[in-house]
Amino acid sequence: QRSLVGSEMCIRDSRKRCRKVLTKPGKMRIISFVANASVGRRRTISGCSAVLVARLNGVQEAVSSILATRIGTRPTISKEIVGLDFLFGCFRALSRRGGHRCKEGESMNAALRRDADVILRSSLNAVLPDEAVRRALRDLRPGKGRVLLVAAGKAAWQMAHAAVETLGRVDGGVVVTKYGHVKGEIPGVTCYEAGHPVPDENGFAATQKALELVQGLTAGDTVLFLLSGGGSALFEQPLVPGAELQDITSQLLASGADIVEMNTIRKRLSGVKGGRFAQRCAPAQVFSIVLSDILGDPLDMIASGPAVPDTSTCAQALAVAEKYHLGLSAQAWALLAQETPKTLDNVTTRITGSVRELCRAAASACRNLGYEPVLLTDQLCCEAREAGSFLGSIVRTQAGQGKKLAYIAGGETIVHLTGKGLGGRNQELALAAAPAIAGLNAAVFSVGSDGTDGPTDAAGGYVDGDTLAALEAGGWSGYAALQNNDSYHALKAVDGLIITGATGTNVNDVAVALIGEKTPPVSPEVSPEW
Repeated sequence: QRSLVGSEMCIRDSRKRCRKVLTKPGKMRIISFVANASVGRRRTISGCSAVLVARLNGVQEAVSSILATRIGTRPTISKEIVGLDFLFGCFRALSRRGGHRCKEGESMNAALRRDADVILRSSLNAVLPDEAVRRALRDLRPGKGRVLLVAAGKAAWQMAHAAVETLGRVDGGVVVTKYGHVKGEIPGVTCYEAGHPVPDENGFAATQKALELVQGLTAGDTVLFLLSGGGSALFEQPLVPGAELQDITSQLLASGADIVEMNTIRKRLSGVKGGRFAQRCAPAQVFSIVLSDILGDPLDMIASGPAVPDTSTCAQALAVAEKYHLGLSAQAWALLAQETPKTLDNVTTRITGSVRELCRAAASACRNLGYEPVLLTDQLCCEAREAGSFLGSIVRTQAGQGKKLAYIAGGETIVHLTGKGLGGRNQELALAAAPAIAGLNAAVFSVGSDGTDGPTDAAGGYVDGDTLAALEAGGWSGYAALQNNDSYHALKAVDGLIITGATGTNVNDVAVALIGEKTPPVSPEVSPEW
């Protein structure tokens, strides 16, 4: 950061065209430019740029100014700005020493965004479930009776499509997936879309269709059960009124409970979770292929384990309810005290795909782009904003080594709701990293592998060295946005949303911090906090 001392600055002309005038000819130039509220296009001369926040006639506008790298003296800026109701906010000089392998006319951070898109696309393609389902089906030994298919979760359509394509045909099937995730018809299978993360009536009705499909089976029949993350909300037969189950789910989501705690509760309020769906299929054999979205791949917790003996206990369920002060009816409290199935003798399970594979795919993509990848963890499970701040701190520490670095963290963070904004854990993680990397040739992005992040149309968020200045230039406080859990609108304002649409897979989240090759070392005097 640089303070300008001894000169006076004035900004004149209209809101659209401004002129910067500085005294002491030879020390600074006179430059005309067009104000751009998004601060998306910034002209850079002599390697240094800055953002000035002004209020013109009561309307906030961002003015991008050009500063000289070398200033002979340390001039001051007069706050007496001719003809303007001026609001000074965050006058930052962003260092632009060094270079980056960019396309013609492309800024360094634009190149990082391009790299992030390539890493994301390559990583998600590598963990699509199609090939994994085909491999798992090599172990399928169906009986002499019918083969029925039931698929539930955000990757249900993709898994079912691959299975039917591999087997050639099934004798009936039901797919239950999230709204917008059905990509077409599957022969012999009826596809339904339903609510996630809060279950809805369409999910209840679709689950009932699946239960009707497996009713009255014989020992010679086989149920191919394809399960992926999101199944806890999508595959549901509630044992309490639907409205109450929705309310309990919303309470759990807002409380900051992790996925294991949530599913410990949900199993006991359901007629299909915690092994109860497999019981409904008996005496038919259930061949289950599971795409994991939970750290450590605990089978009984993925989609609340409809075809897996439950390892959680009533005591644990009651403890979770008390820990988060859940508002439950007497009926719900009584269900928490009822045990779930602890053994099942009609199920064979194959687990395929995990966040570990996603992290390995991200590392490979980074390496192909010339970055040196470092896998920090595939067990990330803290607060989203803490994870973002941590990744930003790593960038600040490692900047200045003269090489391209990529730090990768996979897992699933949580968000405590303190406001009424819109966002998701990946968007919140990215936004929280913005202050630490401000002014650096670096980026942090985080995405949900299923293509959705919270109740939004975004998969995650992206920030780089320009994001903080752009936010403040647009009148946004990153701190306030985090406090209001409004990362979606803050990132949207600076083109920081990552939108992929439904990806067809669901193996947790991945966050990546990229450091450009010529990123200068960070001054310890600059605080990374808002």
